[in-house]
Amino acid sequence: MKFCSNCGSGVVWRIPEGDDSPRFVCESCNIIHYQNPKMVIGAIPSMDNKILMCRRAIEPCVGRWTLPAGYLENNETIEECALRESIEEAWAKLDNLQPYALLNLPFINQVYFIYRADLVNNDFHAGAESLEVKLIHPQQIPWDELAFKVIRRVLEMYVEDLKTNRFPFRVVDILPNYIKGDLVDHDLS
Repeated sequence: MKFCSNCGSGVVWRIPEGDDSPRFVCESCNIIHYQNPKMVIGAIPSMDNKILMCRRAIEPCVGRWTLPAGYLENNETIEECALRESIEEAWAKLDNLQPYALLNLPFINQVYFIYRADLVNNDFHAGAESLEVKLIHPQQIPWDELAFKVIRRVLEMYVEDLKTNRFPFRVVDILPNYIKGDLVDHDLS
C-alpha cells in the first residue's frame, strides 16, 4: 500500500500510538489502514454417499479439483456465502448446512470455514468458475489433482470421519511446511 484510500496522501509503515503491531498509517489524515485475513467459505455437498466436486476454470490451479468455496463478501453471512459459492460454481442447491472445520492459514492470511451439507438438486452443472462438476465417491477422490492443500486436508478429515459417521467440528492450524506434514488439529467435540 502506497497511498491512503481516504485522502490519497502517502502512507508509512509504523506502529500507531496505542497499538502493538505495525500498520499502514496515512501521513496526512492519520487514518490507520488495518489489513486482516481473508475468509474463504465453502461446503462439502453430499448426495448418495458421494461428494460434489468442481474442476476449476479459473486461476489459480485451472483444471484441478476442489470443493465449492470462495471469499466471503461484505454484508454476507458465512452460510449465505457457502450457498452462493455452491450456486456460482456448480448450480448446486444445499440444505442442512452443518459447521465442519475452521482452518487457519496465517502464513497467507486466510481462514477457511467449511460446512457439511446435503446436495438437494440433481440438475447441478458447471458454473462460470468450473470446467466440470460431478459427484465423486470418497474412495475415488482425485488426490493428485486437488487444487489446494487446505481442501486436501478437509477431505482427508471427512473421509476418515465417514468411517465412524461422526463429524466433530475441528479447528486446524495449517503451517507453511504442511507439505512435510506439519499441522495442528484441535478436535472440539
